[in-house]
Amino acid sequence: MAYYAGVDLGATNVRAAVADDEGDVVSVHRANTPNGPTGIAVTEAVLECLREACDAADLDPTQIRAAGIGSIGPLDLAEGAVDNPANLPDTIDRIPLTGPVGQLIDSDSVYLHNDTVAGVIGERFYSDRNPDDMVYLTISSGIGAGVSVDGQVLSGWDGNAGEVGHMVVDPRGRRTCGCGREGHWEAYCSGENIPEYAKLLAEDAGSLDTQLPLDDPDFSAVDVFEAAGEDEFADHVVDQLAHWNALGVTNIAQAYAPLVVYVGGAVALKNEHLVVDPIRERLDDLVFNNVPDVQLTTLGDDVVLKGAIASALTGGTGDRTSSIV
Repeated sequence: MAYYAGVDLGATNVRAAVADDEGDVVSVHRANTPNGPTGIAVTEAVLECLREACDAADLDPTQIRAAGIGSIGPLDLAEGAVDNPANLPDTIDRIPLTGPVGQLIDSDSVYLHNDTVAGVIGERFYSDRNPDDMVYLTISSGIGAGVSVDGQVLSGWDGNAGEVGHMVVDPRGRRTCGCGREGHWEAYCSGENIPEYAKLLAEDAGSLDTQLPLDDPDFSAVDVFEAAGEDEFADHVVDQLAHWNALGVTNIAQAYAPLVVYVGGAVALKNEHLVVDPIRERLDDLVFNNVPDVQLTTLGDDVVLKGAIASALTGGTGDRTSSIV
């Protein structure tokens, strides 16, 4: 039997998994993502995680035929590395990945993707409904998408396609994104930005009663969603988030014409009826032509890891009809 590996490299955790040639996971190992001192420390953590997953599967790493990596970005595909990751310390300027992983498993078949591209690859391979035209959208600490059009997964020349969180949804630009630009989708609806957006809304909604701890330094998106249904102002915030999310998905639908949009990420996974359902309900009034089927991902938190495995199995496509490497 042939074996394949997948790696999910995030700003907080790194996970590695070994799977058989049907895509069934044999073993998984998780570790914390190091905060330095340099990117090499992160590379070493990835390699150690992969070694541990192989050991748990009673395999030598050289028995792995191919590996896929779903990673935080931005990516440098030409060098097979992460370049100046935004959510890690500034001392971590470069994280080599494909070369070191290839050396460990003694294979040139190592496929690197940003995490949302890995997500759509995972959906194409593992989901029951997996048309050639589909999107995986994550609404989490940030917002991004992986896109498949006519069966082709869009990576972009530099591996950084799908940064839909930086689409302008609000031309008034009332919120500044973490990237420094104004009016971006992510600046309103990502988990990191929802608290600040709620404070902005509070300035214009003084007549709405609220028990939300807006002035508490620990005020978070969790507080907003937990209060929804019982707090008038929290309901207003959730309604405004639904507005921007629906506009963002409309832009995706008009640009790529997906038949299915799978939604994941912590904000969506933990609040499906407050985040995913309102998007679905509003699209009929917003989309000009094909209204996509919007669903919560069935792969949960494993969507990127499974996408990395599927990439290894299919040569980076996620298409089950592709030749196995």
